[in-house]
Amino acid sequence: MKRILLRSGKSPYDVVPVERALQEDVFATNSGNLIFSDATHKILETPRAKVVSNGITTRVADADRINSEYDVFVIPLANAFRPSFERQLERLTQLISKLKIPVVVPGVGAQTGVNYSADRLKPMQPTVYAFVSAVLDHSASIGVRGEFTERYLRDMGFRDVDVIGCPSMFLGGSRLVVREDGRSLGPESRIAVNGSHDAVRKHKLGQIIDRTHARYPHLRFIGQNLSDARQLHWRDLSHQNAAVTDIPTHPDHPMYGEGKVRVYIDPVTWMDDLRGFDFSFGSRIHGNIAALLAGTPATVLCGDSRTLELCRYFDIPHRMLSKVPADLDPADLHTAADFGPLMRGHQERFDRFVNFLDKNGLENTFTHGDGGAAFDKQMSGLSFPPGVRPWIGSDPATMAPRLNWLQSQLTELTAENAQLKRKLLKNASLPAQRSTYQRARSVVGRPIKRALRPSR
Repeated sequence: MKRILLRSGKSPYDVVPVERALQEDVFATNSGNLIFSDATHKILETPRAKVVSNGITTRVADADRINSEYDVFVIPLANAFRPSFERQLERLTQLISKLKIPVVVPGVGAQTGVNYSADRLKPMQPTVYAFVSAVLDHSASIGVRGEFTERYLRDMGFRDVDVIGCPSMFLGGSRLVVREDGRSLGPESRIAVNGSHDAVRKHKLGQIIDRTHARYPHLRFIGQNLSDARQLHWRDLSHQNAAVTDIPTHPDHPMYGEGKVRVYIDPVTWMDDLRGFDFSFGSRIHGNIAALLAGTPATVLCGDSRTLELCRYFDIPHRMLSKVPADLDPADLHTAADFGPLMRGHQERFDRFVNFLDKNGLENTFTHGDGGAAFDKQMSGLSFPPGVRPWIGSDPATMAPRLNWLQSQLTELTAENAQLKRKLLKNASLPAQRSTYQRARSVVGRPIKRALRPSR
């Protein structure tokens, strides 16, 4: 039995209540992370492999334990080659350098603009170089998301680079079917829209959402940030993202008051809900991948290299966010979208992904297992919390769960505080212990003082 340690916020089998999920940040600030980590878990779980979630926090001190308890460390990453992730990348490098087991990275990306210029990444190039070098010291190759990241690493001199996209797209293995019924979108259509705070603030996505909301009464916005979820569940406006009031997750936005906003803690409930929609669009790559995996047509509005290179690799319908008009009608995106290349090329891309796993000594459930049947069965038997909704009521049904959770937290913190006080009192009652330096100084200092004392 191969023991696989997987870097992920939580195991797909972990049912975490909403309040705890938001407190512990189980999806590392962006719920899209769980889509590719859950997919990786499913893919790697075979009769001869056990997959265990490591959590997101990197502890270099865990190296010895990891070496003794696991056979391979798998690190699925998204846009990790970006300045804001540099410190985490440094810690990962330190950990990997202390490991004696294989380390496999299936699908990492670099983030810059849609022009693919790597200039903004130059200051962190030594960090990226050290990370990739450490990975390749422990594996046959490194998997990257697309053409830009491949070129970025090859320009540094790396040759063992495989373009494999993102594991999320292979949740169903070689099978990917997107519904194409030929019907046009109309006022009664159910449309999902997604987008980041940057896309709303710096581009025209806020205007696009507002105009779509006016045209389509059944529009739903799906957020992905931890701050989005906290705004919905707690009306927490302490994060800097709360300054963006034009995004539907903000309590001042009309869609919030109408209850037309969600954030999902678990990919399974996210995709289940999206199966009931007619179309999805927006700037979030995994928000739209979730729709495609659910069989729902989707178009990505690309605002950076991380979304663009994945769309180009998988032939996902896309437009440049900077070039779409503010009065964009999603019906036009829906009509123009061609999912033929995406579906026809999926088998070849899946084979390339499997070859990458084989090269790095990893089996997969579709070739060496039951195709994920056991995984799907176990998931279907679990009761995950529904998507987080806007808190727009003050009735007992909405207040009670929140108050109960706060009361439980108060009880736990009170108990911990009392325990800490007992420890402090116990330590205070003990004789003061002098440090080694103080003891040495007193022993050595006496004869020196006597020697220096003037004679009488």
